[in-house]
Amino acid sequence: MKTYGLSLPGSVYSGEDSISKIADILRANGTRHPVLFTTEGIRQTGLLDLVLDVIPQECGEPAVLDDLAVEPTYGEVQSVVDRCNALEADMLIAVGGGSVIDATKLVSLLINSSVTVKDLLDDPLAARKTVKVICVPTTAGTGAEATPNAIVAVPEKELKVGIVNPEMISDYVILDSRTTKNLPRSIAASTGVDALCHAVECFTSNKANPISDCFALRALEMIMKNIVPACDDRDALEAKEQMLIASFFAGIAITASGTTAVHALSYPLGGKYHIAHGVANAMLLTPVMRFNQPVIGDKLAEAYDRCFEPDGTLTAEQKADRIITRMEEIVSHLNIPTSLKEFNVPAEDLEGLVASGMDVRRLLDNNMREVTADDARAIYLQVM
Repeated sequence: MKTYGLSLPGSVYSGEDSISKIADILRANGTRHPVLFTTEGIRQTGLLDLVLDVIPQECGEPAVLDDLAVEPTYGEVQSVVDRCNALEADMLIAVGGGSVIDATKLVSLLINSSVTVKDLLDDPLAARKTVKVICVPTTAGTGAEATPNAIVAVPEKELKVGIVNPEMISDYVILDSRTTKNLPRSIAASTGVDALCHAVECFTSNKANPISDCFALRALEMIMKNIVPACDDRDALEAKEQMLIASFFAGIAITASGTTAVHALSYPLGGKYHIAHGVANAMLLTPVMRFNQPVIGDKLAEAYDRCFEPDGTLTAEQKADRIITRMEEIVSHLNIPTSLKEFNVPAEDLEGLVASGMDVRRLLDNNMREVTADDARAIYLQVM
């Protein structure tokens, strides 16, 4: 019998005005020097004010680091760590998408530590958390608030690398749909499809198990039913809340299982060409699912029955085909690029992509169908 487990954030708050819980959290921890992590773009939208307005007076004026890089390199994250060492932080609050949350989780391990981010690339378990973290996701996509993972770019390898350390599980998570209400459609779409990839990959992973399946299937059902209205209608708050919770569930599925070849082959696209993570995943979703279909057909059929009205007239193969087709339709409807030509990726870069993608063994080993270099080449050619 296989063994499996699940690690969850310490406390999760969702629903109307859940951001106000931050005040209770800070008081309960005796916080005096909170540090907020965000981006200038998020600050300009006024989202950061939702958090600043509930910081108790006894915490004083919180420090705000609002110049975090989008999809940062390990060196850029290290510079944030170095700046935080002088702030005497006793609580870190991440207000943003996956990049902000991942950077904050890494900082929580490395404040006043001799260990660096680069050290964690070689030994992810070399550091332990020294400061607690509150995560307030502003996208319904990455699920970073639920995972022990942090993604950083490694420029010298032209690759993104995942650092996995169980200490990076968040202490507190706030899921308040107001944070995603005004998200630009393109970002809502790419991050939403990222969550879709998390759900279906974790459900069809070699590491899938009864615990991960519970969260992955529910996330997949919620995403398939809500992603289009959540992206198309700014006022569809119910759909947006469903997507925010689904993204969190899919993040839990990552923690209990793991993503597969979609993510593995997307990492070089972000590392070398700086293609947004969700866009890179969206490009590869259908090609990888079609490649995997011969060995994951029954799982996809089960997912079909969960996401749509069960249809006893369809075979398992037909159900698998239809759910992949529906995913393809969603990507098309959301106007997410599906060709590397749109990013001026030259055909002569193909072999470099194959070599880099095949290096992501941590995720390729999760794929239920073995991926050879020839297979990776054929998949990349479909999006070249």
